[in-house]
Amino acid sequence: MSTRQLEGKVSSAIRWSAVNSLLQRLAAVGFSILLARLIAPEQFGVFAVALVVLNIVLSVSELGVSAALVRTNDPVEKMAPTVTTLSLASGTLLALICVIGAPWFSNAMDTPEATGVIQLMSVALVIAGATAVPGAMMQRNFRQDHKFYADTAAFVCGTAVAVVLAFMGFGAWSLAWQRIVQNLAAAIIMFWLTKDRFRPGWDPVQARALLAFGLPLAGSSLLIFGVMNVDYIVVGSLLGTVPLGFYLLAFNLASWPVSAFSAPVRSVSLAAFSKVREDPELFQKSFGRALGLLALVTVPACVLLAALAEPLIRVVYGERWAPAAAALAMLVLLGAVRVALELGYDYLASAGRSRAILVIHLVWLGALVPLLALGAKLDGIRGVAVAHVIVAVLLIAPAYLIAFKPYGVRAGALGARLLRPFLGGVLMVAVVLAVRSLIDGELLQILVGGTLSCLAYVLVVFPMRHEILGVLRKRADA
Repeated sequence: MSTRQLEGKVSSAIRWSAVNSLLQRLAAVGFSILLARLIAPEQFGVFAVALVVLNIVLSVSELGVSAALVRTNDPVEKMAPTVTTLSLASGTLLALICVIGAPWFSNAMDTPEATGVIQLMSVALVIAGATAVPGAMMQRNFRQDHKFYADTAAFVCGTAVAVVLAFMGFGAWSLAWQRIVQNLAAAIIMFWLTKDRFRPGWDPVQARALLAFGLPLAGSSLLIFGVMNVDYIVVGSLLGTVPLGFYLLAFNLASWPVSAFSAPVRSVSLAAFSKVREDPELFQKSFGRALGLLALVTVPACVLLAALAEPLIRVVYGERWAPAAAALAMLVLLGAVRVALELGYDYLASAGRSRAILVIHLVWLGALVPLLALGAKLDGIRGVAVAHVIVAVLLIAPAYLIAFKPYGVRAGALGARLLRPFLGGVLMVAVVLAVRSLIDGELLQILVGGTLSCLAYVLVVFPMRHEILGVLRKRADA
């Protein structure tokens, strides 16, 4: 495949993925607003406990081997049957472990009512194992249009079930059934659209190679889950179920920029980086360019969420959710850093550095746990959010920069690409704070502050238009 053809495929995949992410996030925000008025905060806390368990095992459910299908530049026919077997077997085994261990975990979290919810949501692990290969083939072939159809069907079906059950008073069970219905609907569409069908098979040589590459990634995924979810455990155990509900709402809202902007790029970044890794110069430049373009759109979204956290929570979710604003601003900053770190994860994975990724995330989790507990003791859910940011910025970002050195990626070059978005973000904060000091109405603060700060941001980043137009022209020519 020529560079121009690759750019054309990547461009099309990113467009489809961007549309998918934007629509999904907008719909999810509206859905969360509705459910926040139908389900009490303590029920969100019960669901959060069940979600912790599900995400733990989902992070390792296919042992990281599906990423090998995305990364390889060789034909996948010999590899895919073994990947199918490993994914199905691990997903089923982990589902059984969840069913058996649910009472112990829910009691440990002092939320025994979460036991049944955990057991129901474990069905998602079997579905994830069955769809690991079709999902990897979609990503490998840049068929984000197919993923759009699957995600849309999943959202429509899952939302309908959740709203009906919430109106009937099922509380946390509404969200659990939503997750199962979403996974089933997505699986049906994925199998229908994926032409590549692989039955389970076993090749010992392939299995050893797959596990050698995949197990460190699976370990990293488990650690990533720990990094992104251990705060729920800390908040739930030290502060209680109600603060956990507030924290869950804040974290989900703060993750919006990651889902809306990072997800479309990440859906193709592993495959795209892998295609150019044989060209050292192109491989080096690809990360900086991708990070710069991501920052351009992520920074204003994060700044608006952070600077307008309190009025946004009060206007959109209602007064009873106001305590969530205490953590939102710092969690949004964490979300902005995550965009860069997740892109770095894909860059190192494409280079085959799965062990380096594992070490970084082991350090991340080890440093995070004690600081989260300290933050919770000192300043509640806001202290937990501050601890997250400190570790990500001061420890993990430098660790990634060290891992990038063999490929010629330097902090100075990355900083130059991020300078204008950063300065634009600082100006946006100043504008929003000025508007909030002059205007009393919360809705007016959101409208006026959001509009004026975005205009200020455009003025700062306007000189970057030449780079953006150059990328667009290349894609149009492709």
